[in-house]
Amino acid sequence: MKINIRPIQPSDNAILAKIIRSCFHDYEVKCTAGTVYQDPTTDDLFTLFQTPKSQLWVAELEDKIVGCCGVFPTENLPENYTELVKFYISESGRGKGIGRLLLEKTIESAQELEYSQIYLESIPEFSTAVSIYEKQGFQFLEKPLGNSGHDGCNLWMLKEINAFS
Repeated sequence: MKINIRPIQPSDNAILAKIIRSCFHDYEVKCTAGTVYQDPTTDDLFTLFQTPKSQLWVAELEDKIVGCCGVFPTENLPENYTELVKFYISESGRGKGIGRLLLEKTIESAQELEYSQIYLESIPEFSTAVSIYEKQGFQFLEKPLGNSGHDGCNLWMLKEINAFS
């Protein structure tokens, strides 16, 4: 099984948007406003991740794109905090450890970008991802941080990282 994790390229936009939206259907999540499903940036992730201090990683399995995960300097987060964003794995990529590898690579890049905390937002329907977050040391919060624009999320988590290791 050949797994490759690399930075996003412009040609990845359409397939990543399809993977993200298919996850909502796979897990029977409402595709409402206030989620990444309706977010217009989902169709042009390459441009979004040209933002300074952001990074989106793309996972390939046997040279086929199967997922992504990144960090983004979401508006109004506390200083040195970043948001873990766009963590989605296609059905064909699930159950192979790709999610864990993507998440670990993303945490590593947050450290390299000198963040001290990683914040994320999710929903109960994405319980598989939430369990991965818990295993990686994310702790639940009682309320959201920053201004992601994704008010459809009702789970918030935070992980302290050593940005200067």
